[in-house]
Amino acid sequence: MTNPILVEVMRGPLIESRHRGAVAVADASGRVVFAVGGIAAPVFPRSAVKALQALPLVESGAADRFGFGDEDLALACASHSGEPGHVAVVERMLASAGLDAAALCCGTHWPMSQSAAYALAKIGTASALHNNCSGKHAGFLCLACALGVEHADYWRPEHAVQREVRAAIEDVTGAVLGADVCATDGCSVPTWAIPLENLARGFAKFATGQGLASSRAAAAARLMRACVQKPWYVAGTGRFCTEIMQIFGARVFVKTGAEGVYCGALPEQGFGIALKCDDGASRAAQAIMAATIARFLPMSETERAALAPFVRPVLRNWNGFEVGAVRVTDAI
Repeated sequence: MTNPILVEVMRGPLIESRHRGAVAVADASGRVVFAVGGIAAPVFPRSAVKALQALPLVESGAADRFGFGDEDLALACASHSGEPGHVAVVERMLASAGLDAAALCCGTHWPMSQSAAYALAKIGTASALHNNCSGKHAGFLCLACALGVEHADYWRPEHAVQREVRAAIEDVTGAVLGADVCATDGCSVPTWAIPLENLARGFAKFATGQGLASSRAAAAARLMRACVQKPWYVAGTGRFCTEIMQIFGARVFVKTGAEGVYCGALPEQGFGIALKCDDGASRAAQAIMAATIARFLPMSETERAALAPFVRPVLRNWNGFEVGAVRVTDAI
């Protein structure tokens, strides 16, 4: 099906660009309470499911074995900006298992934070530690060590670590993850295409524990608590995920993925949220997520005012002049 236009980008009084997409909001039973667009079509959630990928790290006892606190667990769920504080925690996680950056197989890119990248360029060069997925990979490596298996190929689909991760995602989302929906993520681990309706249900289960075994529910609660208490470690300075969780605390969980995907949860309502912007635009996906939160979450005037700039971002040119806005359509 052709997904509806969910976001319009204004320049002056006219629409300059349009973004199509789909959104699903569901509870832990799988009841869809809100749907726009093709929510049954599988999409690659990419980094939006890092919290689900981290479940075996906690369930296995690895997190306790290596003394992980909230910062470490938030980094295991993160797409971090490569700021010095992020890198330091990843190094600490690896050191706890007797490893260093050489063990990471996520690849290298410069920090997503422009200021961090500039500062790093003055003194050296980027490493795998600066990859936004290095916290997740550190968690995978620590899981391998806790399982007592060779860690060198931890990123391969057939490795014990990725088999554990796949099983956890299947259990939480209810999706069948076969070879026909498997591809390779930017950081080289498997990424599985999953319908938005399943992702929404999965994050409702993740946030509430409903429908999960007690050990998995406890692991999910621990990971979510870490993310909402230490949101800077989930993303970074000025990032959408960090700022939204700073505004709402434990009332909202959000996590971005590449190519215009967001997943999240509203624990008080028992709802999970999953969305995909067809053209992969982050600016549109963020506005959709903010508007969906505003639709379902009761909030104070202070909270609503804090959320407003994310629901309708103002566009400015290089001189700081207001030239337009990003607005969600009536479909949301």
